[in-house]
Amino acid sequence: MIAASQLTRFMSRHGIAELAELHRRAIDDPQWFWDAVLADLGVEFFTPYDKVIDTSPGLPWTRWCVGGEMNIVHNCLDKWMGTPKEHAAAIRWTTEEGTSGVLSYGELSQQVNRAANALRRLGFSKRDVIGIHMPMTLEIAIAFFAIIKIGGIALPLFSGYGADPIATRLLDSGAKGLITADGTRRRGRTILMKPVADDAVRRVPSIAHIVVVRRLGEPVAMQQGRDWWWDEIVATEPPHFAPARTAADDPCMLIYTSGTTGTPKGAVHAHCGFPVKAAQDLQHGFDMHAQDTMFWVTDLGWMMGPWELFGTTLLGATAVLYDGALDYPTCNRLWSLVERHHVSILGLSPTLVRMLMHARESAPDAHDLSSLRVLGSTGEPWNPDPWWWLFDTVGKRRHPIINYSGGTEISGGIVSGNVLTAMKPCAFAGPLPGMAADVVDAEGQPVRGTVGELVVRAPWIGMCRGFWNDPERYLRTYWSRFPDVWVHGDWALVDEDGQWFILGRSDDTMKIAGKRVGPAEIESVLVAHPAVAEAAAVGLPDEIRGERLMCVCVLSADAIAGPELEQALKDWVRNAMGPALKPDAIVFVDQLPKTRNGKVMRRVIRAVYSGQDPGDLSALEDAGALDQLRRTM
Repeated sequence: MIAASQLTRFMSRHGIAELAELHRRAIDDPQWFWDAVLADLGVEFFTPYDKVIDTSPGLPWTRWCVGGEMNIVHNCLDKWMGTPKEHAAAIRWTTEEGTSGVLSYGELSQQVNRAANALRRLGFSKRDVIGIHMPMTLEIAIAFFAIIKIGGIALPLFSGYGADPIATRLLDSGAKGLITADGTRRRGRTILMKPVADDAVRRVPSIAHIVVVRRLGEPVAMQQGRDWWWDEIVATEPPHFAPARTAADDPCMLIYTSGTTGTPKGAVHAHCGFPVKAAQDLQHGFDMHAQDTMFWVTDLGWMMGPWELFGTTLLGATAVLYDGALDYPTCNRLWSLVERHHVSILGLSPTLVRMLMHARESAPDAHDLSSLRVLGSTGEPWNPDPWWWLFDTVGKRRHPIINYSGGTEISGGIVSGNVLTAMKPCAFAGPLPGMAADVVDAEGQPVRGTVGELVVRAPWIGMCRGFWNDPERYLRTYWSRFPDVWVHGDWALVDEDGQWFILGRSDDTMKIAGKRVGPAEIESVLVAHPAVAEAAAVGLPDEIRGERLMCVCVLSADAIAGPELEQALKDWVRNAMGPALKPDAIVFVDQLPKTRNGKVMRRVIRAVYSGQDPGDLSALEDAGALDQLRRTM
């Protein structure tokens, strides 16, 4: 695997013998490195760039591929036409009802061109923001690429959003259009999406048109002159469209990330930014080759959705889209998708692994998973037991688990695993090539063997181009603590073996009786108990100890909630962590409040405990989890 890896090929191409040498050269000579990455990915420009990196406006506002003109969709689709790749699979898809299909690069290109012509005919043009609020069906990929191909700015919106968060993002962006669907299905239930879109758009006067995909064939209200059926306006358009010529650093996508308070942050991403970083991470981190098929469990509204679409198509690989719940009709749906689509790279969250690990009917051995080559993980810190379960039960100790952490504003990963170096449970091999990552103390000095802040000391090609219409918030959020240093907001640690660990958000860290502890440490202890499937730990203000520890647990199928189990778990944590870190209370619920991509929303738990406003809830996957937590408290 090492000999045939993309990293080995890239290093050999440039006469580099060791990964450590590649890291040093990439940081010492970023002009060389990013120019080499663009050449290795075969990124084509209509007008060549004069300079790959320009830091003269200041590091937070670094310019990339200066003077170059391109359109990233040309590189994702058009450049493959007339090559053998034109007939290879670009998208494989399945719905919850079991409908499946495959679209080749040539077919996807034609569909994107038809959609681009339809959008132009409706009056959309360069730099127009168009929202996408759709289930993960084939049309979502077509719409995404079509918007960017006309020079527009795609605004992915989580498919589970209600009207309020959709309206907030459309208003802030000044969006001129929205592409949605009549509805979708979840666990056999019909969920209408068009009425939600209508409710949101009533508050957004800038919206000129809504385009609606017939996912279910359900009757929905259509406003004449504003609303259009996708099939009626796309099918009749010609299958040819010349991509808009855009500057390399022109925006192609706007992704909003939720904050604990205030309005969401709109991260601006460019043609020669997010897509390039996604493809580079897939090559250097996940060892993606053109023959690979990847399924990452995500939604287009989370950064891993665009990351998968951009990365796979830039590399000529295949992406899998699934519209439905992975625990319906049984928890084996994920394994059946891997088997059906011959998935070789599977990405999922630790939360999903914990759920599958404890589900009675989950049986990965009942499915042919021989196509798997690489397992990927992101979204939150691991606990050892589920990591080992994935490695042993699913991977059969043959496949690396590529742990991956970064964020929306990063365009992918800061730290990652790889297929060259040693792997340790729950850890990262280190920074991805080109990422000048470090762990520092409160004064910004590097630390090893102890917990510190994760920072990045130099710009990288995928860095977001600020926040939409809010440059000061961008500088305040990431660049204000240390001069010319990106402070990511995660606690991290580099151990004696040089392995990196992400220990949660720095604003989640608890200080109890003078002891600083990350929630992941407490949660790892809890889920190691056979009665606990999932856990979340939060700290609450305490006049004497600074903070007191409160925990919420989802129990395993055979466990019985009650005072005896609560006391047993308190003692379990006390014995493992010491008397000062014994929880004050442990509450049992059926599900934790989480985002759709599996992140536990600890701030929401903390707010419910303390009776405070939980802030922005637009990323919450299931409001029922919050309702149950409130009732329990």
